[in-house]
Amino acid sequence: MRTAEFDYHLPPEYIAQHPLTPRDSSRLMVLHRDGGRIEHRVFREIGEYLRPGDLLVANESRVIPARFLARKVRTGGKVELLLLTKRGERIWEVLATGRRVGVGTVLSLGRGERELHGTALATTPSGSRLIEFEEAIEPWLEDAGQVPLPPYIHEPLHDVERYQTVYARVPGSAAAPTAGLHFTPQLMNALRAKGIEFTFVTLDISLDTFRPVREEQMEDHRMYSEGCCLNPQVADQINRAKREGRRVVAVGTTTVRVLETAAQRSSTDGFVEPLEGSTDLFIHPGYQFRAVEALITNFHLPRSTLLMLVAAFAGKAFIDRAYQEAIRERYRFYSFGDAMVIL
Repeated sequence: MRTAEFDYHLPPEYIAQHPLTPRDSSRLMVLHRDGGRIEHRVFREIGEYLRPGDLLVANESRVIPARFLARKVRTGGKVELLLLTKRGERIWEVLATGRRVGVGTVLSLGRGERELHGTALATTPSGSRLIEFEEAIEPWLEDAGQVPLPPYIHEPLHDVERYQTVYARVPGSAAAPTAGLHFTPQLMNALRAKGIEFTFVTLDISLDTFRPVREEQMEDHRMYSEGCCLNPQVADQINRAKREGRRVVAVGTTTVRVLETAAQRSSTDGFVEPLEGSTDLFIHPGYQFRAVEALITNFHLPRSTLLMLVAAFAGKAFIDRAYQEAIRERYRFYSFGDAMVIL
């Protein structure tokens, strides 16, 4: 398919600039794949579309303060760095903004007694840099870093916890798994009281997940690998739900990629294997889903791999119609925007 088929026009005023309070007051579009029906609800009503016994699987990765200023040791030039993906004990793939950062450039974070150096090792095909720091950078981030927000959000976020899910636990992402931003502890407890289970995986999200696909043909795009984990206990929980005929509901596209990667490694169709490592799975129309039976997600950017994933799950024509209706109904789009559930 041509990448241009996943383009659409969105008026800028439809891009949500701030999260709603409370979290579960966002709108919810309900897509019924069986029959093609669309409903408009509020997210806190999602329990009406979930069944006792459903297993909701969410990404508990936590956004790290991955954006910080550095300077070139030789010239003093300022460079803004955004940590994308950890590639080794002290090596990170980094997006560098500012003056050119060539191979061999030595950068400094901090000043005086607290100073950390990093050396640019290589430039990746996507234009990011591989930087090796002289020691682990994680202890520096709380003091020197800022939580990165997507470039389409122009208003300041006064409470950075609003760009974290309420269940975020495992640090490692450069962006939030935004489908989960709609859940509150109260809503989760209400769903559990109804007999709905929660379990968690991790996928450390890098900005490559959100970047527009630039290749003319969709199939020519290659995803960069992102660290992920589905532990043996969670695999047992998912497989038990499968055996008992209960639905596995993915909270977010990143969760889908973890579950489907784990399912591809299983010798039993529809079941999952424990997973610890990374995934570069690119899901687009034509993909046959093995693990996921329902999906909670947000409204995604044009030409993005996320939009292609939901089109694969719901059908391209159905998603096209849903997005057109969302624009007509003035839904809020992207990270701080409204949600949909695809059943």
